Amino acid sequence: MRTVKARGRKGEKHEYVRLVESYREDGVNKQRIVVNLGRKDLLSSHLESLVRILQPEDAPGRWVKSSQVVPSQSAVYGPVVAIRHLWQGLGLDDILDGYQGKGGGVLADRAFVLVANRLCCPGSEHHLASWLETDYVCDRDGGRWLAPWEERGRVQVNLSWLQRWYRTLDELVGYKERIEEALFWRLRDLFALEAELVFYDLTSTYFEGCGPEGLARYGYSRDGKEGNRQVEVGVVMVNGWPIAHHVFPGNLSDSKTVEGVMDDLQRRFGLRRVVFVGDRGMVTSDNLAMLKGRGQGYLVGLKRRRREGIYELIQKATGAWQECDEGGKTLVQEVAGEEAGVRVFVVQSEERLAYERGMRERAMEQTRLELEGLKKRVAEGRLKVPEKIGAAAGGILSRHHGGRYYDWEMRGREFCYFESANLEREKAYEGKYLIQTEEEGMTAVEAVAAYKGLSEVERAFRCLKDVIEMRPIYHRREERVRGHIFVAALAFLIKRALDKKLKERGSRLSGEAALEALRAISIVEVEVGSEVKRGVTAGNNRARQVLNCLGMGQLSLP
Repeated sequence: MRTVKARGRKGEKHEYVRLVESYREDGVNKQRIVVNLGRKDLLSSHLESLVRILQPEDAPGRWVKSSQVVPSQSAVYGPVVAIRHLWQGLGLDDILDGYQGKGGGVLADRAFVLVANRLCCPGSEHHLASWLETDYVCDRDGGRWLAPWEERGRVQVNLSWLQRWYRTLDELVGYKERIEEALFWRLRDLFALEAELVFYDLTSTYFEGCGPEGLARYGYSRDGKEGNRQVEVGVVMVNGWPIAHHVFPGNLSDSKTVEGVMDDLQRRFGLRRVVFVGDRGMVTSDNLAMLKGRGQGYLVGLKRRRREGIYELIQKATGAWQECDEGGKTLVQEVAGEEAGVRVFVVQSEERLAYERGMRERAMEQTRLELEGLKKRVAEGRLKVPEKIGAAAGGILSRHHGGRYYDWEMRGREFCYFESANLEREKAYEGKYLIQTEEEGMTAVEAVAAYKGLSEVERAFRCLKDVIEMRPIYHRREERVRGHIFVAALAFLIKRALDKKLKERGSRLSGEAALEALRAISIVEVEVGSEVKRGVTAGNNRARQVLNCLGMGQLSLP
């Protein structure tokens, strides 16, 4: 007899009673559920009879009272064991053990704990202790990780125990480059990785506190945290797999990171000739000259407003459009570039058009209402000084990008506003973006498909920030910051492996939903009389579906 805890349809918690049979197969102890008997509170009056019926007549202690069947403890097991399966499939234990030499294995086991925590219940190393109480996390020998609780001010666990996890970050980041290299070759062997198109983009993540001097700087915040210091994180992806990441000072411009990334790709990964795919922030004449000088290809987006000649290139798109997807929601056509050998593709997206048109119409209406209010104030004589009128109009036009759509002038004592001459240009930009390359054999449709691959990097950033919770960073030492980001990057790699497994098997579950479904699988201990029984619950249908996608089947005790 075993009891497990689960939530009902309305979120209420119940205990359920199951009859479980233990058996041995190929030298391994396994369990299987014979029957689910139902809710414990409904069965409580019959529990003694059930125990009596299920025991043989001559069994010692056959007449066990229901009060002697006590569930002693349980811990969530499903997500961690699935993450361990993916971790080992990528060879991370072997990679880390190889760096530690004989007697190693501690770093691999401890690094696994940090990565699994990021995927299951992301939090600081202080929070790690409480997570280890609820989830069953063990090393490769089956020993469970638990924290020694010892309250000391704000720290609730033994300080030496906590410091060991910080040292794990320091030690792990020391092997970062070699781990990334080993993982790259592992991915090439497992998934026939073809490093022809290399995708690269940057994001930022902010600090709570000062952060390390020299790395934590004020810069353009993609998190809307202009008052916080930050670092920039660049991610390199190939065929949807992250192969490397880079950490830069928070005030470094995107374009200044490209050459160092290309150096790293050639030095560590031996990539001779690739097509570099980057966003608009990467495009400078120096970067393009550098890529061409090294014999590398490129496929980059062009800035619409900050680059001269873009409007003219859009105006050239008067030919036939090619469909890039079913339904013609994305169209493309090639136009003549400004230089010989330079190819430019004008892309029109139906989805992007609807979004940008809606944004422009809302901005125009907000600006119009504010300009109408200013016109009324001038007409009523509440605002007379020309300098103050000009300052008020300038303030209005600086909000909501109003200066793109409206202009104004004083006609005598009357304040007048009207649509700007730039409005037609703004309407022409809507729904369109431009791609530039010098790849001769690439078709227009192939160029669009390749450039859309950058969305994989953008999704990676959303996962790192919102699912794995890479932000904010509280560490103050540089190597610890880099270690924190490296753990987040490894967690993202594991999640990407999970996403791909689910997709290959036709499952509609996301990685996050799959890990949540696996929380239905627990390790439980039940005291029957003087004996303690321990086993793994089977979980629900969604949990079993995830296990089947991973090729794991029924789980056994560690």
